[in-house]
Amino acid sequence: MIVEAILKINANAKFVIRGSDLDTCEIQWMEGTSEISKDTIKAKIAETEYQRKRLAEYPSIVDQLDDIYHNGVDEWKKTIKAIKDKYPKE
Repeated sequence: MIVEAILKINANAKFVIRGSDLDTCEIQWMEGTSEISKDTIKAKIAETEYQRKRLAEYPSIVDQLDDIYHNGVDEWKKTIKAIKDKYPKE
């Protein structure tokens, strides 16, 4: 999550992380990369949390296509909407 958040803030960032907990990890920023505060990284993680939760619950593309084939687009939309409603974009 930390790496993903940093790269969403700066896709070209070069860094090394020691540790897996943002509060206690050490982030070494490589030459040419501006430091990003941990508060900014935390905010980006929170901002995209709904996306990770949705991805974990969405059926595979194969299953979604099968659902469309057997039940139609409207039923597929209901399945996807239920997940989107469960994890709304904030």
